[in-house]
Amino acid sequence: MHSEIPERPEFIFWHPPYWDMVIYSDNMYPAKAVEEQYGYDPREYDLSRILDWNQFVEAMNHAMLKQYSALERGGRMAVLMGDIKKKGHLYSMLSEIAKPGTLENIIIKVQHNCFSDNITYSGRFIPILHEYVMIVRKDAGLIVPILVTEKKECDMRDLPEATWRDVVAAVMESCKEAVPLSYLYDQIASHKKAKKTSGGGRKSARHCSAT
Repeated sequence: MHSEIPERPEFIFWHPPYWDMVIYSDNMYPAKAVEEQYGYDPREYDLSRILDWNQFVEAMNHAMLKQYSALERGGRMAVLMGDIKKKGHLYSMLSEIAKPGTLENIIIKVQHNCFSDNITYSGRFIPILHEYVMIVRKDAGLIVPILVTEKKECDMRDLPEATWRDVVAAVMESCKEAVPLSYLYDQIASHKKAKKTSGGGRKSARHCSAT
């Protein structure tokens, strides 16, 4: 992430850290030795030291695109990565990594020698026993397609795919106690789905809630 890539390689294999599962700089290797040899503190650029997932994804994609840019035309890049489970949430590197060029293959392989192998899990927890090798090919030099995951917050009341039953149910599920019918009208009337119904306003909301 810090150093320049000196040549135009035809193949790059990259194994980024699995977020903060294992801290590398000054843990798996001494940071001072790297600083003495290369002139910079690796802890400053260590992806495994990034505590926030979104910041980690941003840094991971920066490193991904930097390496892809260095490839010669016709070259390939293989990235070994996995998923992370933390506090009931799944964080997927494969889903959020930038995919430049032509996505050529995704290989699923068994994960070996994991720190979690020595942990006994109980309940409904399903351990992750696999990882991925994503292979992309650089077919063009200047103009390249890049697939990037975008996170957005969507209101159910504005989703074209949601039915009126879905919208009304979503509004009612957000209520902690019984509410009058007029509350449902007010919560729906100003949104896209109600506005698309002929008549608009409260009339359209009343019509849709009865559908």
